[in-house]
Amino acid sequence: MEDLAMHGGRPVRSALLGYGHQKISEDDIRSVVDVLRGDYLTCGPATTAFEYSLREVTGARYVSAVANGTAALHVAMLALGIGPGDEVIVSPITFAASANCVLYCGATPVFADIDPETWNISPISIEEKITPRTKAIVAVDFGGVPVDLDSIRRICDRYDLALVEDAAHSLGSKLDGRPVGSIADITTFSFHPVKTVTTGEGGAVATSDPELAQRIELFSKHGITRKKELMEHPDEGSWYYEQLELGYNYRISDIEAALGVSQLKRLNEFGEKRRQLVKYYNEHFSRIPEVTYQVDEHSEETVRHLYCLRFDTKTLGVSRRFIFDALKAEGIGVNVHYLPVYRLPYYVHAGYENDCCPEANAYYEEAITLPLHCCMGNDDANDVVKAVRKVIDVCRAKE
Repeated sequence: MEDLAMHGGRPVRSALLGYGHQKISEDDIRSVVDVLRGDYLTCGPATTAFEYSLREVTGARYVSAVANGTAALHVAMLALGIGPGDEVIVSPITFAASANCVLYCGATPVFADIDPETWNISPISIEEKITPRTKAIVAVDFGGVPVDLDSIRRICDRYDLALVEDAAHSLGSKLDGRPVGSIADITTFSFHPVKTVTTGEGGAVATSDPELAQRIELFSKHGITRKKELMEHPDEGSWYYEQLELGYNYRISDIEAALGVSQLKRLNEFGEKRRQLVKYYNEHFSRIPEVTYQVDEHSEETVRHLYCLRFDTKTLGVSRRFIFDALKAEGIGVNVHYLPVYRLPYYVHAGYENDCCPEANAYYEEAITLPLHCCMGNDDANDVVKAVRKVIDVCRAKE
């Protein structure tokens, strides 16, 4: 049996394979250069084109491109009128922004537990957390796998709640043929470089509700409008504008939007590549009893952003930290998604209890994110599987 690299053995890879990486083409570069040589670096035709392309992909009637995914979530809360005294139910296994956006508005995030198989927010736990103060649900498509939107929609209808789908991970995914972006009241996206499609930094807010769309646009652009139908004094002149809300400068630049337009042309290609990698991983890891992967009943429609494994650390007799460090030493750029938000020091100091979501805690203690991105080849995926097997074989030998 080979020694682990962390113990002096030869690593599976000599160069580190990152868990995520953007794939930039020459067309992408030309699109950005064209903007740099043009008349508009922001608030121009590239942003309009990007929003149009996103409407085509998501099936939403209205899309506003914004500065990043966090801005998108904040705008969603503002558009819904979330404020002091309100509660919003969120998933704990997500990036902090999914809950922080509630705090930005002076409201209170309430964490519902996750499903132990899909690792998405549990509809059963959501219903248990509803109070008279609950106004909305932020449901995160963890790893790109859409949440149980139909069950959550029924809950929202029953209690008159707004449904926000945090689709930062799931652009291009579908649920029974319906594209993510066309189902929830508001859907938010992120285009960070590790996402399937990138604009460098960037995000978007999608809805099919015209009133919400109007508020989304206002809050993302200073609360200012030049639309005469919204103004109190529409006949002042072509130079005139009015501030109707206390909004924010959350605009995306045309430089970023041009990259997004170009990247979206390859969304189907990116999605298929990620599905192939996930299928390869699942085929191999299904033969290793000490690991489990995310259950996805609609895998042929899913565009995965993350591939995470849960390691049975009790059976293996080692800590998650040991496995993480061992894989890193083998040249596999692992990560962990995510520390439950309520366990972050800010939330602990705010009074959130560490044991409020036992399934989320159990997931976190065993989870490791493996590389999944479109720059990977078959040899890269094989190296990941080889490294996981190597670490597990060493752990088995200790028994």
